[in-house]
Amino acid sequence: MSMRLSIRALTLAAMLLGARAAAAQGMAAAAQVALGDRDYTARNLTSALQHYEAAVAIDSTLVEALWKASNSAVDLGEFNDAERERYYTRGEQLARLAVKANPSSADAHFVLAKALGRVALSKGKRDKVKYAGTVHDEVREALRLDQTHAGALHVLGMWNAEIMRLSRIERWAARNLLGGGVLGEANWDNAQTYLERAAAIEPNRITHRLDLAAVYADRGDTAKAREQYEMISRLPVADYNDPRYKQLAEERLRSLH
Repeated sequence: MSMRLSIRALTLAAMLLGARAAAAQGMAAAAQVALGDRDYTARNLTSALQHYEAAVAIDSTLVEALWKASNSAVDLGEFNDAERERYYTRGEQLARLAVKANPSSADAHFVLAKALGRVALSKGKRDKVKYAGTVHDEVREALRLDQTHAGALHVLGMWNAEIMRLSRIERWAARNLLGGGVLGEANWDNAQTYLERAAAIEPNRITHRLDLAAVYADRGDTAKAREQYEMISRLPVADYNDPRYKQLAEERLRSLH
């Protein structure tokens, strides 16, 4: 065999081995995502996050593993006072990696908006304004890519609601002094409409109805708020934080006048 043929044969063999290794790597990452999905459905989010992050360790560009890991981390931090900051920080990191891995993924933009929105709630007013613009941009991009993304509709509804819950003076200061001009787009009609759309698309997801009920209550429509809270009591527990959401619904129902 000539030297040229030997080199070609070695190159071909290397390419085949590389392709097999890549295929094996992809299968291993997919297997970890599947295990994460199993645990997520079982509401074992700590284990789900470990599996999603194991998939990311195998393939750092796998957008499905990245956005699901981010979503799990943020959900784990919501009611965990001791570790909330750590989980939210990790959720934001993973979401940014997901957007970088696939800018055309609606799920990636959604989890980044969700993570940043959660972080913003723990910040002072000046930092909230800083985050608000990015949250708005990310959730709008998610909806541009998928107009029926219930999670993104929910985030946009809450974006409107949280801004409207600021006082008039706070909103004026945010728009005119803190560089939050986009906050001028917020209104109660949008908050209600986007959350109603999310609930229509995913009627059994408790978090949609919980936040929609709060918006109805803020707008003085106690009958509709009560209807949502009572409906939550009949819905099955499906997501990790659903037991806490049900508890909040019961407490808020009792406080309605």
